[in-house]
Amino acid sequence: MRKTFTLLTLVFFSILFWGCSTKEHQQTELELSGTWNYCLDSLDVGMAEKWQLQDFEDKINLPAALRDYDIGNKPSLKTQWTGSIYDSSWYFNPAMKKYRSKESIKFPFWLTPDTRYVGKAWFQKTITIPDSWSGKNLELMLERPHWQTKVWLDSTEIGTDNSLSVPHKFIIPASYISSGKHRLTVQVDNAIRDIDPGINSHSISDHTQGNWNGIVGQMKLDVLNSAYFNTIKILPDVKNNKVAITVDANGMENNNSIAFKILDKATGKILQNKELKWNSPNDLADFTLDMGKDYSLWSEFNPALYILEATLKNDEESLDTRRITFGMRNFSIDDKKFIINGTQVFLRGTTECSVFPLTGYPPTSKEEWATIYKKIKSFGLNHMRFHSYCPPEAAFEAADEAGIYLQVEGPSWAKYSTTLGDGKPLDNYLMKETKRIIDTYGNHPSFMMMAYGNEPSGNYVPYLENWVDHFREYDSQRVFTGASTGGSWSIIENSDFIVRAPPRGLEWKDKKPNSTFDYRTKTENQERPYVTFEMGQWCAFPNFEEIPKYKGALKAKNFELFKEDLKDHHMADLADKFLMASGKLQALCYKQEIEATLRTPNLAGYQLLGLNDFSGQGTALVGVLDAFWDEKGYITSEEFKAFNDRVVPLVRFDAFTFKNTEVLQESIEVANFSGNVLQDAKVHWSIENEEQVTYDEGSFTVSEIPVGNVNVIGKISSSFEAITKAQKLVVKVRVNGFENSWNIWVYPNQPKIEKSEEILIAHRANDQVLEALKNGKSVLLLAAGNIENGKDVIQYFTPAFWNTSWFRMRPPHTTGIYICDEHPIFKDFPTDYYSDLQWWEISNRQQVMNLERFPVKFRPIVQPIDTWFLNRRLAMLFEAQIGKGKLVVCSIDLESDLEHRIVAKQLKHSIIKYMDSEAFKPDQSIEWDIISELFEVKERPVWKSYVSENP
Repeated sequence: MRKTFTLLTLVFFSILFWGCSTKEHQQTELELSGTWNYCLDSLDVGMAEKWQLQDFEDKINLPAALRDYDIGNKPSLKTQWTGSIYDSSWYFNPAMKKYRSKESIKFPFWLTPDTRYVGKAWFQKTITIPDSWSGKNLELMLERPHWQTKVWLDSTEIGTDNSLSVPHKFIIPASYISSGKHRLTVQVDNAIRDIDPGINSHSISDHTQGNWNGIVGQMKLDVLNSAYFNTIKILPDVKNNKVAITVDANGMENNNSIAFKILDKATGKILQNKELKWNSPNDLADFTLDMGKDYSLWSEFNPALYILEATLKNDEESLDTRRITFGMRNFSIDDKKFIINGTQVFLRGTTECSVFPLTGYPPTSKEEWATIYKKIKSFGLNHMRFHSYCPPEAAFEAADEAGIYLQVEGPSWAKYSTTLGDGKPLDNYLMKETKRIIDTYGNHPSFMMMAYGNEPSGNYVPYLENWVDHFREYDSQRVFTGASTGGSWSIIENSDFIVRAPPRGLEWKDKKPNSTFDYRTKTENQERPYVTFEMGQWCAFPNFEEIPKYKGALKAKNFELFKEDLKDHHMADLADKFLMASGKLQALCYKQEIEATLRTPNLAGYQLLGLNDFSGQGTALVGVLDAFWDEKGYITSEEFKAFNDRVVPLVRFDAFTFKNTEVLQESIEVANFSGNVLQDAKVHWSIENEEQVTYDEGSFTVSEIPVGNVNVIGKISSSFEAITKAQKLVVKVRVNGFENSWNIWVYPNQPKIEKSEEILIAHRANDQVLEALKNGKSVLLLAAGNIENGKDVIQYFTPAFWNTSWFRMRPPHTTGIYICDEHPIFKDFPTDYYSDLQWWEISNRQQVMNLERFPVKFRPIVQPIDTWFLNRRLAMLFEAQIGKGKLVVCSIDLESDLEHRIVAKQLKHSIIKYMDSEAFKPDQSIEWDIISELFEVKERPVWKSYVSENP
């Protein structure tokens, strides 16, 4: 029995030993993630003291950023941030003093890292080289360091890299490789040295990424045989059902061959399997493979993917194998249109600015990117622009699978701290970096468009003209534009397409809302595709329920400050109401702007800024989603997609407010970017009241709706003469299951506004008004144009653009209006709790009142929502008890041109009817001097930025 056990034991360990030896022999990769030692080199002495020869004591788990482990310095008033600030009031305003304390810094302009470190950090790991690797070259791959690296193996310096866009790869020569233990040292430097991409570039700025130091993503060592691949470029040839393959390999000899296999990624079906002799006298060779005819084309409609498996061989063994995902697609330009596989494409995009609030840096897992793309597709988008940075490999992989069109940019916003085209090191760096981006990610079918970066300064025109020419010749798979810019930048005339603003924005500052306008006059002079740059930027009020979600290294101290300041201004209970009311207006603005774009015949698409919030530059709460890509509660993906889908019904309304004597005669259009002609399309329109009772409707069939927009398919015709009470109606149009809707308001032909003798209408807080109130009369104070306390607050119907901090309190200052819609004063005036389109007439450019001296619990009936940087308590309409009298104060113009201002006339009518009724019982008492102070001409404190420079 004992002998049997011994024999079995020997057999077992022999098998185990043989298995381990075989595994070691086959090992081709060494994973480097895990525990590393590190040391911060804040004094920059590590090179002089040869730290690569020293042992570090502190430990960190990589991949990670230093701040993920609370390593670095606590932010302070002296922190030198990487990024511009155009509103320095936080540093000097006495009201902000408590947020500047050393113990609790609450910085308003972007997310605050728990710790921050800028400079050199050294990371060190002891590795064990297998026996089978002796005498072979090794490749060290660090997927995303941030951002300048230097590598040593033991005492030998291996090399340096400074890419912000692609993995850092280092070849360790075979002469340095022996089996056993070795010290691997990596120095990472995130300070701006010779290369300055621009301090606001999203590749490095504290506005979003937070200028972190560390290494994220894959970290590994690979063994390299005598021959190995450098790059493989795949060029689909849809016309001839082929793929052209350019292979750049190292160490090729006459006896080398290359085996190709093409597989359907979804099914595993083999489309091609061929082995060919290396057909070149050097390390660069071209091959062509047939795809056959049984394959699918890649697009947003069908993101079909294939895998090219390439294996280098010699007479004895396989030397290197690569598996590359690609798609068969033909992306081209026809006049002003983008064409994919013969079908017109309209880009419905958002701008991604490296906003990742848990880490600050972009994710390197495909699953995280897949979640983001699923979200944007649920909102009807098919496109993403990466603003002044290039994402990791995982972003491309997930976009390939989701069918998302990507515009990638170099890691530069060459403005503020640097320039382009002036001979600085940045010029050469961006040429190299662009090539690296194309070589690394160029096989991904989702990677369709590219720009140098964002809004440059300097002698950038000739530089970018050369950049476009050079890379158009180098890479035929993509289309190129010099830069993504606003309207004041020069157009790079040899660009394949334009990303620029205008066209964007709404005309509501000076014109009554309508949906007849479009942007064609802004684009007709461009004979190439024109994509709208950074469309939207409409603000909503902060969502303070978001604060607990910041569980990573970045904290929403800005939100905490805004929340506390709102409380200090006695409005903490209104936070959610402000969010919802401002959000409804924000969503309305996006709807109107997107629809105007879809009505424009010669636009190729748009890029929102953005679908989600931007955490920096003063905190730009411009998204209908928060920074985590979550809904905020005021619009769903289904509601947004109704006006932002591959098929969108449109109506050109001359106005959204009507008298009941008018007839609705409006054209129905369809923007069809579904990839197919809509045959025998069923069209139904209806007009419903708020109880969803149909007022009028009609149906018809359209034989054919082509791909494209400005497809006029019919009309809506309806009379309002049966409507005798002011009301909101909803117009709906449905085409083959795609439905869009619009609110309109109809007002009866109003009689002359009458009032009782008990109501005094006045315009200033004078002795006559005071006497009337003392005698118990009711007073309507129509104060438009006469308000002094509040005249510094500029209100338009549209909300603040981007935010008031970044643009130094450029108007408008408000983010919408919160309305107590259930108040009986609105019995004859249909309204929701937010400012819908009928409020344009009575809110745009209207005066507001500052209630800073009013009792802290005083609440107006109509309250403009101030910028969250100031949180002033504002009003346009309120009521109060003054002694025995009753008062309504309104800063809205309810007197001029009422025959044409039907909304103002209806509101005045509703106010007076209310004041003449038993319901007029103000529940808030106030002193007369508080009212009169609103009209006093005196010096009042005003906002100061303490900065003269503009963004």
